[in-house]
Amino acid sequence: MADVRLGKTEIVTNKNAFGALPIQRISDNDAVYLLKKAYDNGITFFDTARWYTDSEHKLGLAFEGMRDKVWIATKTGAKNAETFWKDLETSLSELKTDHIDIYQFHNIPFCPKPGDESGLYDAMLKAKEQGKIRHIGITNHRLLVADEAIESGLYETLQFPFSYLATEKDIELVNKCKEADMGFIAMKALSGGLITNSAAAYAYLAQYDNVLPIWGVQRERELDEFLSYIDKPPVMNDELKAVIEHDRGELLGDFCRGCGYCMPCPVGIEINNCARMSLLLRRSPIKERLSKEGQEAMMKIENCIHCNQCKSKCPYGLDTPALLQKNLEDYKNVLAGKVKID
Repeated sequence: MADVRLGKTEIVTNKNAFGALPIQRISDNDAVYLLKKAYDNGITFFDTARWYTDSEHKLGLAFEGMRDKVWIATKTGAKNAETFWKDLETSLSELKTDHIDIYQFHNIPFCPKPGDESGLYDAMLKAKEQGKIRHIGITNHRLLVADEAIESGLYETLQFPFSYLATEKDIELVNKCKEADMGFIAMKALSGGLITNSAAAYAYLAQYDNVLPIWGVQRERELDEFLSYIDKPPVMNDELKAVIEHDRGELLGDFCRGCGYCMPCPVGIEINNCARMSLLLRRSPIKERLSKEGQEAMMKIENCIHCNQCKSKCPYGLDTPALLQKNLEDYKNVLAGKVKID
């Protein structure tokens, strides 16, 4: 069994965290079943967010009366102190708790600091003084903001995308967090579903003893897969190295991670899926992708008004409109049988 300590928070948990974004797509009963099964089999860290619709509510249902047995991290997307307090009180109510273990600023475009115009960090400090939160964290997709958060010394945890598709700069962030005794929580460990070998993903992240991976779980078979790694953690070997090398060759570069921060689109394009459809067709079951509904979703790209809102919002600096057009062209070729997919 492999554990990780989240820096100066002193939180120690199994190197398998439950990402609760996907449970917003299932019923209360199904979500509670998964959450309790995860806990019963060794998972103690659960990550959610105010933005994840009813995810907090479902965690509250699952862990009411046993709050001291699990670690719960949630997030606020507040832009000012007033909204911060509203979010915090809502989260406490939905989670059926009087405190949150790690409260995180959710993919904020700047690094909140004491005394700045937003008042966010001051509100966070006050909430900590009141005992409503235990530790202060930040999540991001932007290297500059993540770097600033580490250097500021104001944050106890950083949540950032990290997988075996990581760049040298991403790895440098992990090492900086270790040097600063700052917890590193890895989101997108499966790169939004593009990484299909979870054993390789686990083994890669296991090489970093300060990293806590969050696995998004929606189905019992997904949970069972990660639970199996608690007693038998995958270890890096030549076979898994080959998988990683193949995927890095195929996926590194200008690809959409599916984070969704470009959304919503003014003409209703499902950018977070459509902009990476070429990869999804080749790395996941294609029946649903090529269904009538799937085709209708892709053809909305033809309605693009080139407002460039998606491009300006992309934390990875992608030319999203161009990427959408490229994926649409490939999709049409697959439909027409000009490109065959194994």
